[in-house]
Amino acid sequence: MLLLGNKQFMDNGNIVKHASFYAIGLSYKKADAEMRGKFSLDSNSKDNLLNQAKQEGISSLLVTSTCNRTEIYGFAQHPFQLIKLLCDNSLGTVEDFQKVAYVYKGKDAVNHMFRVGTGLDSQILGDFEIISQLKNAFVESKNHHLVNAFLERLVNSVIQASKKIKTDTEISSGATSVSFASVRYIFENVENISNKNILLFGTGKIGRNTCENLVKHTKHSHITLINRTKDKAEKIANKLNVIVKDYANLQLEIQNADVLVVATGAQNPTVDRTILNLKKPLVILDLSVPKNVNPNVEEIDGVTLVHMDQLSQMTDETLEKRKQHIPAAEIIIEEIQDEFLAWTKQRKFAPTIHALKAKLNSIKEGELNYQRKKLSNFDEEQAELISARIIQKITNHFANHLKDDNTMIDESINWIEKIFQLENN
Repeated sequence: MLLLGNKQFMDNGNIVKHASFYAIGLSYKKADAEMRGKFSLDSNSKDNLLNQAKQEGISSLLVTSTCNRTEIYGFAQHPFQLIKLLCDNSLGTVEDFQKVAYVYKGKDAVNHMFRVGTGLDSQILGDFEIISQLKNAFVESKNHHLVNAFLERLVNSVIQASKKIKTDTEISSGATSVSFASVRYIFENVENISNKNILLFGTGKIGRNTCENLVKHTKHSHITLINRTKDKAEKIANKLNVIVKDYANLQLEIQNADVLVVATGAQNPTVDRTILNLKKPLVILDLSVPKNVNPNVEEIDGVTLVHMDQLSQMTDETLEKRKQHIPAAEIIIEEIQDEFLAWTKQRKFAPTIHALKAKLNSIKEGELNYQRKKLSNFDEEQAELISARIIQKITNHFANHLKDDNTMIDESINWIEKIFQLENN
């Protein structure tokens, strides 16, 4: 028995008391890049978090960490169990969390995952990259045996909504993303870009996308790629036909660059004023979370530092057009979410209906045994048929009552269990 937020739920045959479904986390809405960086989780941290969750008795949990948000979805007796997991495996503190984070419970948590997974809660409206991250998070949780039927059904429902919105609306139309915004910024703020040198440091996903957009929109060979692991850079360079230089040449290549795009996955700044020995102006775009460019670079004359948050705030006609499709997307979400909630509701009262049916059958058997002894001409077959039909009609009446949207289901379940003296499962 899986409940959104009630006394208990059944997971693999074990009753877990006072468990509710929560979504806890922080996002670009209230947490700046520095704060998001504190709570960001790399693959090792996520793996450690999942292992710790299992050790601490969490039955079902999913964790995502992107440049724009870090979130945990899962069942817990209290949300602090999930908050503790996040803080134990990141550089964030409970005090930090309380300042910028959010906690959703039950239906609100479900609704939050739908909005996140369908791009309505994304920093760039209609960005569907998050759905693949949710899928990956689901696979990781499943590998750790931390997925119950509720979470599996919920994730599949969110994926279904995401696909339908992408197919039936134009909310993701147009090229609007952080990488595209980066290219747009460069074009609007760097004169004669086709004659300028662009250096891309790092091969993170946003960096790769930015590089692709630069190649696509600039059509020149003044793009150089550097990565700590050179073979990763060479794989991208082969596809995009750009130049690759050794990591050891970073300082020299920065001197030659007019634009530096930093997109590494490092946890600490990799570029600061000590490695900048500039002879001309330099525009630096930091597309990393945590920030990978030390703010002290701005102490050098001619340096312009732009972070991803600033790029994401850029609005254009594409985003305005996307907003027109929000109502259509919300209708799709409501429809699929209602189906999911109906499923959870039925799953919630099913054990009570089964217990009721068993109780009525027990009463029936007792009465039939009495009548067999009392009546010499007792018609066993007829009595069995009639009583079975009556029991089915009674249980159907109760089931229909519990399915009704106006029914206070928890109160009704408690009432049925009390009246018929059913075992509280």
